[in-house]
Amino acid sequence: MTEAKPDRRAEARLRRSAARLSAVQALYQMELTGRGLKTTEIEFETRWIGAEIEGDQYREADIDHFHAILRGAVREQARIDKLTDAALAQNWPIDRIDPTLRALFRAAGAELLTTETPPRVTIVEYVDVAKAFFDAGREAKFVNAVLDHMARDARPEAFDAKKPA
Repeated sequence: MTEAKPDRRAEARLRRSAARLSAVQALYQMELTGRGLKTTEIEFETRWIGAEIEGDQYREADIDHFHAILRGAVREQARIDKLTDAALAQNWPIDRIDPTLRALFRAAGAELLTTETPPRVTIVEYVDVAKAFFDAGREAKFVNAVLDHMARDARPEAFDAKKPA
């Protein structure tokens, strides 16, 4: 009997998902501690990503994707925050939302603006990240709505209706 080979694509998807979760955690930590990008990247690579912490084994992440998201979020933060503000209810700016959600929107915004990931994939992935931090109900719906608005503003061509042939 031969052992089944792991699906490489599925493993790559899981590693990218882990990179997204780690990027949100890193952005959250950067905001709360005031630590810089390089320090945070090193800490996450050496202490968190792929580590066992308090009996929980954290998945190995796609390090290149982690860096792309984190660096994109730092570089494009002003633009991402404007996209987020436009998607939030009037008189409810990004400064007033939960810091975990703020980190999530910044990571997702970076992925929308700086990578080739299809916007719908980005939305689904970050809704899943939200479910890791919050109950699956209200926050997940809120994240979905905000990210859909952000994605349509950032990458409208991905949502244009298919033209008949």
